[in-house]
Amino acid sequence: MHTTNHAGSEPGAAGTVKKGFFAERLPIRSEGLVEGLNEPIPGHLKRWWFALGGTPLYLFLVQVTTGILLTFYYVPSPDRAYDSVKRITEEVTFGWWIRSMHRWSSHLMIASVILHVMRVYFTGTYRKPREFTWMAGVAILGITLFFGFTGYSLVYEQLSYWGATVAGNLTAATPLIGKYLASLLRGGDNISDNTLTRFFVLHIGILPTALFLILCSHIFLVRLHGVAQVDSKRAADRKSFPFFPDHMLTECLVFLTITIVLNTLACAFPAGLAERADPLNPPMHIKPEWYFFFTFRWLKLTGLETAVVTTGMAGAVLFFWPFIDAAIRRKRPNSEISIFLGIIGFATLIALTIWEAIA
Repeated sequence: MHTTNHAGSEPGAAGTVKKGFFAERLPIRSEGLVEGLNEPIPGHLKRWWFALGGTPLYLFLVQVTTGILLTFYYVPSPDRAYDSVKRITEEVTFGWWIRSMHRWSSHLMIASVILHVMRVYFTGTYRKPREFTWMAGVAILGITLFFGFTGYSLVYEQLSYWGATVAGNLTAATPLIGKYLASLLRGGDNISDNTLTRFFVLHIGILPTALFLILCSHIFLVRLHGVAQVDSKRAADRKSFPFFPDHMLTECLVFLTITIVLNTLACAFPAGLAERADPLNPPMHIKPEWYFFFTFRWLKLTGLETAVVTTGMAGAVLFFWPFIDAAIRRKRPNSEISIFLGIIGFATLIALTIWEAIA
């Protein structure tokens, strides 16, 4: 005699034992899952400063959620955009809160990405073999800044219209391809009805997709190479701890704190509305959002074409810095000139931002 095992069953001590419904359809190895959750994490990640990567991801999820809710009421046309934002702010139930959460999560996301890039730079964890991880992170920074720009452009207040005008002029000043890029951005030679539509498509479609794909590649690269160990004299930093539950609880605590901060800012400083966009009445004094203060001040100091070229060069150097740093260290082993250059660059950024803020 012999026993025949049917599909979807496996032999057991008591004969044939049927698998569960989900076990048949999702044959996940529990050993692999447990191994992944128990992955050792470097001790320095117990400090929030070294674990900034999860913060922008959480804020991005807040952006996506609140952004979807806002699109239910927003109308992307020049004659109705401002009124639709006003309706969201003043009439829609909890519309002011959703818009304020969207606005403040945008500011905090930009700030956290900047801080994360700084942390990786000054700890030197962008070096071989993590060059592509760094480049993905810088790309995330660029897309996040562009996100912020297209976001406040959709409100269609004075800052929106004239900020888009300045952005179009800066784009047009790009060598060789500036004219074509500006036309693509504006939907013509000047700011028009097409401009707002294109910003809307960028903000809710193209940029989120691009950011999601680069985030996935960034996380994949981090998982592939593991978290870089940072040189530290602290004994606790040289020890490791499990991802679950230790690191997961730390991240949950960070997310809870951010949620409290977001709600506090949204309630204490809700998003307001400035004057409606007026193409025939340029404002006497207007400034972009704080994260573009340094470029605005640099533009005033150097002029249009010089500002575009130098800012583009600085962005390219930042993007390819791991390879530039490697070339320097091949000629001068153990050189830490990157720290010196980083301090100069960061100090310049802060100085230009404060200068523009108080000017």
